[in-house]
Amino acid sequence: MPGDGAASAPHIPAAGREKAATAMAEAAAAWLGTLSEDQLLLAAFDSPLHPDAEAERLRWFYTPTGHGGLAIRDQSPRQQSLAMQLVATGLSTAGYATVSTVMGLENVLDQLEGWTVHWGRQRGRDPGLYWLRIFGRPGDRIWAWRLGGHHISLNSLVVAGRLVSTTPCFIGADPATTELLGGTLRPLQGPEDTARRLARSLDADQFRRALLHPCAVSDIVSGNRPHVRHGDTMMHMQDLWRGRFEDPDLDRLVNDIDRRAEAASGYTDIDHARVAITFPPKGISGRDLDEGQRHLLRRLVVLYTGRAPEFLADAYDTHYASDTVLDLVHFGWAGSTDVGKPHYYRVQDPRILIEYDNTQRHANHAHSVWRDLTSDFGLDVLAEHRAHIAHE
Repeated sequence: MPGDGAASAPHIPAAGREKAATAMAEAAAAWLGTLSEDQLLLAAFDSPLHPDAEAERLRWFYTPTGHGGLAIRDQSPRQQSLAMQLVATGLSTAGYATVSTVMGLENVLDQLEGWTVHWGRQRGRDPGLYWLRIFGRPGDRIWAWRLGGHHISLNSLVVAGRLVSTTPCFIGADPATTELLGGTLRPLQGPEDTARRLARSLDADQFRRALLHPCAVSDIVSGNRPHVRHGDTMMHMQDLWRGRFEDPDLDRLVNDIDRRAEAASGYTDIDHARVAITFPPKGISGRDLDEGQRHLLRRLVVLYTGRAPEFLADAYDTHYASDTVLDLVHFGWAGSTDVGKPHYYRVQDPRILIEYDNTQRHANHAHSVWRDLTSDFGLDVLAEHRAHIAHE
């Protein structure tokens, strides 16, 4: 069991799980029903019970690589609408707005980079390059769906007519801050500012316990691993893509990006080991915070769980309102607490792992992820299902 203490689970009403699963199945079936045979070859995969399909389901990314499935840009306007209707069933209203905003940021990023980044495609930064894939047949006992693209990875599993998993859930933003006419666009403003407020509220002794490293690691540490394990260290960019580049120029580009990020962080293998994922978790625990700090920590957690459909988000709100549960939550920080400076933080308890970094592009390129250390991809529920079948 990861972490210290018991990995207590939030009480999630069965009716909510069933309602969400029904909405997902109806939306997925409606989308699939409009696809051509060629489109279905990309969009529809075997059930998670098939080893090859399950291996693909666990293969997730947050880089601008091929994520697998049918891309939004390769669909008709009606199909695109139906695809996004399915995506919306897996998110809260605020979560859907955030994901949609991040997808649209590809246009802004393209301009920011001078329209020069292509990644071997006609357009390297493309708001249509988000891939949707269905695993199994919607409405069957076991099926799943995934949306993935640059800075987005959403993963949902349905078992026995109930939504059982919505993690890993990755949302990034590049640029993290964009000037608007009379305002500023920051899709991850809440998670960044709340964590900074918590870090700045710590006294010297508390901050010493929370500090993972004086400098920020240049990416989330768990990477895109299907399983998070004790001792995991940051993955390098070359390993966050679906295969290696055949084009030597693109291969050099990825290596250069990784090398620059490492140089900016100043990290060596010793530094990476210092911020490795560990069970029990690093950082300061909720039990060692005062009431105002505990409020900020609780608020930070639910900003991530609030991405999920409202019934799930409400269950997590109630769960983390418990002082006993919050006592086991640890908060760790690396880097500067100054606005606009590279930083990283981690929130972890026996069940949840949250990571956030804003280090690249002079601290204007953010990554955030919510993972369930006991039930990512619903693997615990699938294991129980397989065990049940084996004993029949």
